[in-house]
Amino acid sequence: MMIAINADNPQPRLVARVKETLERGGVIAYPTDTTYGIGCSIFNKKGIERVYQLKQREKRKPFSFICSELADVARYAKVSNYAFKIMKRYLPGAYTFVLDASSVVPDLLLTRQKTVGIRIPDNRICIAIVRELGHPIITTSANRSGEEPIGDPSLIEAELGKQLDLIVDGGVLPADVSSIVSLIGDRPEVLRAGVGDISWCS
Repeated sequence: MMIAINADNPQPRLVARVKETLERGGVIAYPTDTTYGIGCSIFNKKGIERVYQLKQREKRKPFSFICSELADVARYAKVSNYAFKIMKRYLPGAYTFVLDASSVVPDLLLTRQKTVGIRIPDNRICIAIVRELGHPIITTSANRSGEEPIGDPSLIEAELGKQLDLIVDGGVLPADVSSIVSLIGDRPEVLRAGVGDISWCS
């Protein structure tokens, strides 16, 4: 099923429908500020397993997740003063920041080093969904591992729709990826160059 949500003013009634799907354990496709993501509640183990199957991805590569605002990040990760200043400056935006995880984060989302990747995209639809749900959703680009991300919801429906409970249509987006920056050490470390400017990391 696909529902179209206004990218500038997400309709609360439709956002509530997405929330209900997630609360029932559903897996959805949704727009971000880079391309479309696939996800479910971070506390839905079966949903996370389904996303791994859909992506055809190895379990040793955990997924990042989306928080609705900076104040929520400290619940799921250990945020140093310097990390907070950086995140405050660049979020919301096209970045995934890697931090040491807190004990709240499910094991399926942890690396062997007990770190997590956290996003706060500059996209009103996905932020509204996470805020309505009340906790993060996992995020991974809408494609199978090794393939190009899909930015057109109609193509997502054609290629992945049978494995999704809901596709949130927020318009056609580019097939971009976020920049991944580790904030664990004393200085930022670029792990992947994407859309987010990383010149400040050097």
